[in-house]
Amino acid sequence: MRRRDDRPRTGTPADLLVVGLGNPGAEYARTRHNVGAEVVEELARRHGAKLRSGKERALADEVRIGDRRVALAVPTLYMNESGAAVQALARRYGVTVEQVVIVHDELDLPVATVKVKEGGGLAGHNGLRSVKAHLHSDAFLRVRIGVGKPVSKEQGVDHVLNRFSKRERTDIDVALAVAADAVEVIAADGVAVAMNRFN
Repeated sequence: MRRRDDRPRTGTPADLLVVGLGNPGAEYARTRHNVGAEVVEELARRHGAKLRSGKERALADEVRIGDRRVALAVPTLYMNESGAAVQALARRYGVTVEQVVIVHDELDLPVATVKVKEGGGLAGHNGLRSVKAHLHSDAFLRVRIGVGKPVSKEQGVDHVLNRFSKRERTDIDVALAVAADAVEVIAADGVAVAMNRFN
């Protein structure tokens, strides 16, 4: 017997599922690890979405970007479990792995750098690792936002859970808007155009 949350999508499938990674709760808001969630919140503001919680363990809504149906979502699970929400959302919105865009922080990029990527490695990112494990593929699209490297590898966890300095925050706010622009270009014109424009 099919479980309730395993039912196939009955409506029209979305053209794109955009998921912003982060950790839930006020203590993690505006930390380096939560820039992905902030981008999806910005997209929700731009397009009049109301991100609501559902059985997929995510805040989600559907919008139109041009003539495309785009699902926006922020998991309510911790970063290292977020793939479970992405898997459930992909099922709900009827998308393939190549139609999933993950917006996330990136230690290997300088602060406030934005890059678009198609598939590829995980760079030690626990959120991406979880998404790959649950989608059984790393072919999803990524919008990467640089948060800078810690002084040493051992400080990686503390680094991503810290907030930005005042100067960095100004640059990051600009980068979040650019990352939201990149998602809109992916939706409207495809990933190749977005990579050409933003990389």
